Amino acid sequence: MRTILRKRSSARVLKGVSLPLLAAGLLVGSATAAPAVVATPAAAHHSAVKEKVITLPGAISAEGIAKGKGTTFYAGDLYGGDIYRGDIRRGTAELFIDAPEGREAVGMKADTRHGLLFVGGRGSGEAYVYSTSTGAEVATIQLSAPGTTSLINDVILTPDGAWFTDSVQAKLYFVPVSKQGTLGAVRTLDVTGPAAELNGEYNLNGIEATPDGKTLVVGHFTNQRIYTINPRTGASNLIKGIKASNADGLVLDGRRLWVSQSFDNKISRFRLSGDLSSGTLEKEITSPAFGIPATAARYGNLLAAVNTHFDTRPRPEDPPASPTYEVVVVKS
Repeated sequence: MRTILRKRSSARVLKGVSLPLLAAGLLVGSATAAPAVVATPAAAHHSAVKEKVITLPGAISAEGIAKGKGTTFYAGDLYGGDIYRGDIRRGTAELFIDAPEGREAVGMKADTRHGLLFVGGRGSGEAYVYSTSTGAEVATIQLSAPGTTSLINDVILTPDGAWFTDSVQAKLYFVPVSKQGTLGAVRTLDVTGPAAELNGEYNLNGIEATPDGKTLVVGHFTNQRIYTINPRTGASNLIKGIKASNADGLVLDGRRLWVSQSFDNKISRFRLSGDLSSGTLEKEITSPAFGIPATAARYGNLLAAVNTHFDTRPRPEDPPASPTYEVVVVKS
């Protein structure tokens, strides 16, 4: 994968600017144009709400977001690798971690108990762990086997550690985290069943987990489906009734699942069955401020979503060319 050199621009403030809705698709490569969901239209509530827009000053791109303590968030510069820290209540953001040249930042999650931020490293095959108090690098972890093609995408925390998805291999990677916050040796889990299909440029993408960590929930970008995965065996099962085109980041809370549908410019909320075997559409969240939202973090009745502006790329293989990148806060 080619290296995209980082360049900083002056900070720009976006105040109430309506961002254009997507004209058909690209993704970090391509996007589908299939129907967003399978559900009875009458059962779905459509919600377009007034939003709060927080600009990431100097960012050259954006993709991942993580909830910190209170109303704090962390957001990543996809191609620059930098990490921003902000506050959804105050509506502010500032550069927190100036990453080394050539580093990238995709999905991320904050371990507030141990003060650690886990970040997927995209084509490097690596994950990066930072201190949320100082911004110092704690570890660089090689997840995929050296010399193999991989795309380390999203991450979720369970009581025992961090799980990462690989969008070009049917594998998950687990980094144990002890009660004291010590990182353990990486374990690779081979995914089997329907979620293991490698039928597109981007496959396994967003990831979530039940509170006990005994079930993982993953989105498959190309299949437009959501699956459960057994973290002990790797066996996967389809969550019936959900079909979400351009499925990217996931948020799970109890039996409610939010799916960021990037190129559809919306976030869909589904109600899952008690055994996680099926789901129905409850709500579609849209905003004139959305600019291809890839991931989101939940704060009570609010969602903070990251605008990637992938629709501004001159060519699919190019980085986006938006003058600003933002976190948009909407009702969940």
